[in-house]
Amino acid sequence: MPLDTPKTMKAWRLSRLGGELAFIDVPVPQVRPGSVLVKVEATALMSYMKPYVEGRLPPYHAPDGGFTPGGNCVGIVQHVGKDVWHIRPGQRVLLSSLFGATENVPEPARILIGVTSFGGISEAMQADWPDGSLAEYALLPASALVPADGFDEVAPERLSAATRFVVPYGGLVRGRLAAGETVLINGATGAYGSAAVLIARAMGAGRIVAAGRNANKLAAIAELGGKAVKPVALTGDTKADVEAMRDAAQGGVDLAFDMVGGAQEPSSTLAAFNTLRNEGRLVLMGSLMVDLPVPYLQLMIRSIEIIGNFMHRPGAFRNVLALAQAGHLDLAAIRPNVFPLSELVPAMDAAGEAGSLEQIVMRP
Repeated sequence: MPLDTPKTMKAWRLSRLGGELAFIDVPVPQVRPGSVLVKVEATALMSYMKPYVEGRLPPYHAPDGGFTPGGNCVGIVQHVGKDVWHIRPGQRVLLSSLFGATENVPEPARILIGVTSFGGISEAMQADWPDGSLAEYALLPASALVPADGFDEVAPERLSAATRFVVPYGGLVRGRLAAGETVLINGATGAYGSAAVLIARAMGAGRIVAAGRNANKLAAIAELGGKAVKPVALTGDTKADVEAMRDAAQGGVDLAFDMVGGAQEPSSTLAAFNTLRNEGRLVLMGSLMVDLPVPYLQLMIRSIEIIGNFMHRPGAFRNVLALAQAGHLDLAAIRPNVFPLSELVPAMDAAGEAGSLEQIVMRP
């Protein structure tokens, strides 16, 4: 049975990227076929939420007209529309903001709900699902929701840590990380890089080389990750960094996972490439702002794979929750810093300054 809901709710509305941001009363949306009405319990803020809202990130595309921003969240199902069979009222769910078209076509379009579309057909998808999770209630496509059965006693701000882990999990799966392998995490002191270290351990990596520029942050991550984690403070000298990472790995690495954010030069990514063993894999998932000059002959002769990856595949959230439920992944490793929903403006500032093991969470 549907749960009782009010007629109106508080929501953040953004007129456009770079436009007016207001916290106002709006009608609670009505369910339609294929949709689920969720009472939002916690929304994890992106570290770049402020420049996003201010329209300073050109690649992002918001819906025409006003919309409610906000991506991944935790909530309770209130009501389900027709053509929704498995999800039920009262169930706790996670929103995966990565939503793909469900038609059986070779390249289904996708959007990040409450964040961006990617041109073409995805703009029509975004027009159908314009609103995200920075509100008391959210109307969401059923296929973007993941049941969090067994986590009813976990505080929603704690459960929202799964949204931090799922992104690097997607890249490590794409790189075919296998139990016992040696993996290098480049950018290990960043928000997603630190999560990559911890979830690589949960996935069974035998040795994890955590590379970054801040030795103190690396030490904290290594303490959480245990003896399998070998921190390496990078210097910017590619040759010296390769030698240090190979020493920590006791040879070449099977998989190098590059999660460096906003870098203006490629030295650390090239060092990660040169740390690979023959037939190794390099997964690119960061945001390097310049071209990557990879030596063609070395790539060919050493049979190295370079794999680009965006976000994660369907089912990734379920697998992350399963790792947590089995005791392999500690969601408490990511510390939530909770703000009331009404305090989005200071929360965006905090998100931009948050530590690598901290997550800013909005709670209605």
